[in-house]
Amino acid sequence: MAWRDAIELEPVVDAAGQERLAALAGEIWREYWPAHLGVAQTEYMVEQFQSLEAIVRDMRDHAYEYWFVHAADDGRVVGYTGGHVEPETDRFFISKIYLLAPERGRGFARAIIEAYDELLCDRGLKAMYLTVNKYNELGIRAYRGCGFTTIDAVETDIGSGFVMDDYIMERSTSCA
Repeated sequence: MAWRDAIELEPVVDAAGQERLAALAGEIWREYWPAHLGVAQTEYMVEQFQSLEAIVRDMRDHAYEYWFVHAADDGRVVGYTGGHVEPETDRFFISKIYLLAPERGRGFARAIIEAYDELLCDRGLKAMYLTVNKYNELGIRAYRGCGFTTIDAVETDIGSGFVMDDYIMERSTSCA
């Protein structure tokens, strides 16, 4: 099935979209991550990386692009995704692929990766990469199933005594 049969991507282009995105991000993060990271680190990471201020900053200062992900069958919002081009490496960093709880395991993440593949080929980029928490077994399994391989493991100090313990996974585009 082509990705367009599963999802539609709505770019975040204005302040209203940024506000909607921050609300959705907060909802998804507060549902999923406390069991994995604890409430304190989840709240810290929402504020630092998923809040309205973080979204605005990343779009303004780091050329991030964000999209709402809609189910193609009825248009409901199922999650969001975003990232940015790294011109120096000819890669796209997928910073975020997050789905609402009832939408996980339904093929939406695979469709998002397929959409990125097409977008990146159109832009002449050779690969995409992302970071995934080492204990996020669902995410790791999904990314491996989409052709990603682990290229590194990193521990990143994000401040306030918190650390992100991640794998870096990469996938060549189909046009590479």
